[in-house]
Amino acid sequence: MFGIIYIGGDYMKKPIAIDLFCGAGGMSEGMLQAGFHIIYSNDISKDAMKTYIHRHEQLGLYHKKNTFESCKDIRELDAKEIFASIAEIDEYKNKTNITIDAIFGGPPCQGFSRAGKRNAEDPRNKLFKEYIRVINDVRPKYVVMENVEGFLDTVFEGFIGLDGEQYKKDKAPSILINEFKKIGYNTIGPKLLNASDYGVPQNRKRMIFIAFLPSCAEPKFPSPLKAKKVTLKDAIYDLINIDKVSSFAEECKYGRTKRIDGNNVDYDNSKVLNNEMSSHTKLISERFSLYNEGETTFDLRKRIQTSGIDLTEKNAIIQDLLKKYSTDEKGIIKMFKEKELTDEDINNLLTKKGIRKKLKYSIPSPTMVTLPDDFIHPTENRTLTVREMARIQSFDDSFEFLGKRTTGGPRRKLEVPQYTQVGNAVPPLLAKAIANEILKALNGKK
Repeated sequence: MFGIIYIGGDYMKKPIAIDLFCGAGGMSEGMLQAGFHIIYSNDISKDAMKTYIHRHEQLGLYHKKNTFESCKDIRELDAKEIFASIAEIDEYKNKTNITIDAIFGGPPCQGFSRAGKRNAEDPRNKLFKEYIRVINDVRPKYVVMENVEGFLDTVFEGFIGLDGEQYKKDKAPSILINEFKKIGYNTIGPKLLNASDYGVPQNRKRMIFIAFLPSCAEPKFPSPLKAKKVTLKDAIYDLINIDKVSSFAEECKYGRTKRIDGNNVDYDNSKVLNNEMSSHTKLISERFSLYNEGETTFDLRKRIQTSGIDLTEKNAIIQDLLKKYSTDEKGIIKMFKEKELTDEDINNLLTKKGIRKKLKYSIPSPTMVTLPDDFIHPTENRTLTVREMARIQSFDDSFEFLGKRTTGGPRRKLEVPQYTQVGNAVPPLLAKAIANEILKALNGKK
């Protein structure tokens, strides 16, 4: 499916990078595909790091042999610990004065996100200050920071910078630029990039910010690909019927036997990893069936209010509605064929959840999030599998996500299941496009 670089060879000749807030490894995947050697990586989540470490072992990257993988709060990290950790790596024990070529990272973005409730005072927002602190300590040549679109217009009141300066009421980007200027870095951006412009079958807009030392060449943002955008059908169609995958692979742009840039992963491609489908009740499946392809819950509600809806053969829905109305099956069908339905009637039919959408095959997917029930498969009355979401994010099929498939309730604050690992990730092909530009600057190419 998506390209993987050959990891073997002389690590010492590769540009070296650090990945902070690495999660399950979307950014790292792109960095590796571009040609970086990841010497150090860190994330606070044990669940995400299990997936990350497993993937890197697939690619020949082993803890303390040729890389160092850490799992802790970034507030506990400093340059002394990072370089001490690198000194524990077998291939770097006798190396001194190691210079880090680049640090990549995406500080948590929940407080900036437009996908949910935004909160400028969310303490996670301030982690980009910790990111800057580590940058100042380590002094890499280049810095890449990724975040959500909402970062661009988030305003902080009373934000305190690294040197103690208190900002009055400033937007996050201006604070970021000023803080990097004070620690001696030039900057470009931030700029909004759409992952679909770089081969990702998803309209995922992300804020990208790049900083660099004045002694280094100024990098550029990657130019959009000229090729036709990859659609959702290109990405996941062959996963509907696994028996058809092999024969469809040559036709499907991202069939799982399709590879680019070589593949050095020990992977049995006769299996499809992380493709378990959810077992929905008949009631839920029938509710999913009410949506037309590409339709949101808002669209569906409007259609029902305007034209009514035929519930004939929706037996599970009818039986559920009979508990709420004093009528028979024919009365339910007649009632919902009528156009004058109240909001309460439609809530009884659909539930109050208002952000669900049935995806559309012919275009790139909307931004993948961490909740699997936010999206319905375009032709099947079910939510997406982890593998389908991973395809939409541009992960190679050999990339295996570990841990619980999903979780809910209070556990979501503590656990990072597979769906969350995928939804939080930077799309590897977007990361690769950015990393390629950093490599060009490192090599002095325009």
